[in-house]
Amino acid sequence: MSKGAKTGLIVTGIILAIILIIAVSIKNIYNNFVSLDESVSQSWSQVQNVYQRRADLIPNLVETVKGYAKHEKQTLQAVTEARAKLGGVTNINANDLTPEKLAQFQQAQAGLSSALQRLMVVVEKYPDLKANQNFIRLQDELAGTENRIAVERKRFTEAVQAYNRYVRRFPQILFAGMFGFEKKAYFEADKSAQQAPKVKF
Repeated sequence: MSKGAKTGLIVTGIILAIILIIAVSIKNIYNNFVSLDESVSQSWSQVQNVYQRRADLIPNLVETVKGYAKHEKQTLQAVTEARAKLGGVTNINANDLTPEKLAQFQQAQAGLSSALQRLMVVVEKYPDLKANQNFIRLQDELAGTENRIAVERKRFTEAVQAYNRYVRRFPQILFAGMFGFEKKAYFEADKSAQQAPKVKF
């Protein structure tokens, strides 16, 4: 074999090795995109599950309160309406989780939280209701669900953070757009949480 042929084989081998290394690297980057994206989807699914659990508890809670507080129609109606508003925003696909859609989701959930807080204020007026075992059980379930919501939102935020960090790093950022992996939205703090509550005596 001539010296030129040997050199040609070596150059071809080096080029093939470089192509193979690049292909394996791109495959690994893509697979990491998929794994992190699935982690975000799974976390989002859990967030939706706990919010749905809260929404499912509300009709029983409203019915229990209704039996004791018949003339509190306005508050009971506000809770029912706030729950009804959730219908259009609760089933957001994790792959379509834009900041706008997440803001709509949060706004609907905040409306329900506010209505539930007003309901709990009403409950304070009815000692018999507060002592009712069914109400106590529902209230405990609701409190447990609120804790689960906080935990699942935290896990979702961590999954989104890991995903976004990976997508924005070099060299992944070169391939993210090409493969259709975009930065994902976080939950935003409620704007009212930035203002200190006013206490009046």
